[in-house]
Amino acid sequence: MAVVNEAPETRNRMGFGPADIAWAALFATLAVFGPERSPTVAALLIALAALQVLEARAPALGSVRGSALFTAGKVLLAYVLIGLTGGVSSSYYLLLLVPVISAATRFGPWGAAWTAAGAGAAYLSFLAFLDWDRQFIPVDQIQELTMRVLFLFVVGFLTQRLAQQNRQAAQRYQAAAEKLATADRDLQLAQAAVQRSERLAALGQLTAGLAHELRNPLGTIRVSAEMLEKKVAGDNAVAREMAGYINAEVNRANSLITRFLDFARPLPLRLIKTRIQDIADQAIAELERRQPPFQITVYKNYSPEVLPADMDPEWMQRVVYNLLLNAAEASPAGGAITVKTRPAGQQVEVSVIDRGAGIDPRHRESIFNPFFTTKSSGAGLGLAIVSKIVGEHGGAIAVDSTPGQGSVFRVLVPIDHRPPRENRN
Repeated sequence: MAVVNEAPETRNRMGFGPADIAWAALFATLAVFGPERSPTVAALLIALAALQVLEARAPALGSVRGSALFTAGKVLLAYVLIGLTGGVSSSYYLLLLVPVISAATRFGPWGAAWTAAGAGAAYLSFLAFLDWDRQFIPVDQIQELTMRVLFLFVVGFLTQRLAQQNRQAAQRYQAAAEKLATADRDLQLAQAAVQRSERLAALGQLTAGLAHELRNPLGTIRVSAEMLEKKVAGDNAVAREMAGYINAEVNRANSLITRFLDFARPLPLRLIKTRIQDIADQAIAELERRQPPFQITVYKNYSPEVLPADMDPEWMQRVVYNLLLNAAEASPAGGAITVKTRPAGQQVEVSVIDRGAGIDPRHRESIFNPFFTTKSSGAGLGLAIVSKIVGEHGGAIAVDSTPGQGSVFRVLVPIDHRPPRENRN
């Protein structure tokens, strides 16, 4: 059995949306109906459209440098296109807005301002190509050029503000959605915990009553078997063997009744501030010492933000160990188990994840009930005791499982334990 740290996964998604189609349609319209319809102009428009559409899809744009290269490329293509279609008097000067808008949505206000300044300087550079001995610019045209350059800054500023507000709104919506999802999950866990607690309380009372009622006849049977063993003749080996079997089965039944009574009694908790990571490490170490060892790998995925919580270390170690043991028994040779911890509001969460056979959906609501088991051996008290320990801590336990893919057991324990109201002074 091996223990390693779990490596994070990264994924890239690519796809084209309505905005990409709109950009492509815009540049196609310019190529067909624009003031200049030469093959060179059409090629430049297609290249500019390709940069604009592919900009959000290129893996290189994960860095500021990649975004800056795409923006510079669009400024260069727009500059060449304007130069081929009349320079400072070209109708295509508005294409300089494309890199300015892109920079405003990707960079901060300073990035948008520098891009607008660069695009404006590129546009005004065409003034250097005029023959000032034969050409001049009227005053009203100077005002027009000034307005065109200032327009780049205005559009860049407004676009950057709009993009920033959209990002902030998206962050607020995402945070609200995460809070709602967490609240919904906690509510489901609480409802399931209440239902299990009610069932466990009723079954615990029934178990205690049955255990006390069964011990009296078992004691009579045991005494009778011992007397029979003493009274039978020494040469009656069969009778002595049967009496021995009776004694052994009575002892086994008494041991089982003792376990039932332990389950029915309240747990004496000794609560101290404990790191759930330390408890998980101790449970993993205990599983490693088991003989014969399991042929599995245990991955640790601990969040450094988890705070110590009020727990009984011995009982909580039993919880994690029982979940690990079940996961190891459900996993094939060479399989993997992940132990994950994370903060969950005012609670800490520890999850045990396996990639085994999973749990039949018909059994999912019964696995925490006493005496329920799908194994060939065992009394079916393992997960029931786990649920009882977690409940005594004021926490909750839940399971997500997909047959054939594995199971996830989640345990939530409050950071600050609050005893039930009836136990408070």
